[in-house]
Amino acid sequence: MSFLISKTLIYAIPLMIVALAGVFAERSGIINLALEGIMIFGAFIGALTINLMQKANTFQILNIAKDMSSNWGKIQLFLVLIMLITAAAGAIFSLLLALAAINLKADQTIGGTALNMLSPALVCFFIRLIAQQSELRMYKGDAASWFMVKKTMLGFDKSQNLGFLGETFLNKVYLTTYIIVILFVVLSILLYKTRFGLRLRACGENPQAAASLGINVYKMRYSGVVISGALAGLGGFVYTLTTSNCVANGDVAGFGFLALAVMIFGNWKPLSIAGAALLFGLFKCVAASYSTLDINGDGVFLLLNLSKDPVWGKIFNPHLYRLIPYVISLLVLAFTSKKSRAPKAEGIPYDAGQR
Repeated sequence: MSFLISKTLIYAIPLMIVALAGVFAERSGIINLALEGIMIFGAFIGALTINLMQKANTFQILNIAKDMSSNWGKIQLFLVLIMLITAAAGAIFSLLLALAAINLKADQTIGGTALNMLSPALVCFFIRLIAQQSELRMYKGDAASWFMVKKTMLGFDKSQNLGFLGETFLNKVYLTTYIIVILFVVLSILLYKTRFGLRLRACGENPQAAASLGINVYKMRYSGVVISGALAGLGGFVYTLTTSNCVANGDVAGFGFLALAVMIFGNWKPLSIAGAALLFGLFKCVAASYSTLDINGDGVFLLLNLSKDPVWGKIFNPHLYRLIPYVISLLVLAFTSKKSRAPKAEGIPYDAGQR
């Protein structure tokens, strides 16, 4: 069960923060379908930053790489720095959407789709240019050996059992998980309990009424899109760090689109989004780890055994497990879309003269 929870969190955390990214954009009145593209760009920038830092011997110069177990705190500080860089990259990339949707009043759906097409093409071009191959990896080592926090780093013995909570939340975890959770809580409070959040949401519901009260609608919508881009870029890096070993290849397995489904299922509300992200994260965990998933801790791999069974294996096969998250997303949207309440002015270009 500890393994199941920890793996579920790994997949749920990127979904949660990217879904919140969509909320910030849409609450301001801008549809951000470019979450997938921004995630791809953020994943690339994160992988490139780590690769360049390793090539420049940054960690060796600071005597960190010689004994990473005792210098794990310094490495985590570098990880936070990389998270900030990817967030900034996502924010900059999202300005393309903001310019098209806010200033040029272009169709926001088409603008987001265009960025989703531009991002992987741009990333693959730069990867080919930099690495002379189809993907960009860490220059040395892997993400787990460099950035994963293990209980031995916290002063515990390798053979010591920390109990259910300790093994789940302190052993073989990434600091990014806890940073994202804190960020999610802080930004949710910002959106619903502050003056800035109230003004942002007003621009997504009735921008003309907001403007009549002296609120700069253009400024608030730019803020919503930039925050959205920063969170999506950050989510892209967290995804590639925790699930694909810091490999950038112009793909994030559709997580940006899944995050949109999580946002709609969560009805644009942070608490509901967190629950939806955990649900979708569970299904992604099952799809990715079914062969090593010991649900009860009794040494029986039920899903793997089902896939090998002569009869049941025709149904419960690896392809079905991989298909489940996307089928669930379709079913969830089909049954919940009628109850969803999107911001009234989302997707509608702001016209100061309209009443």
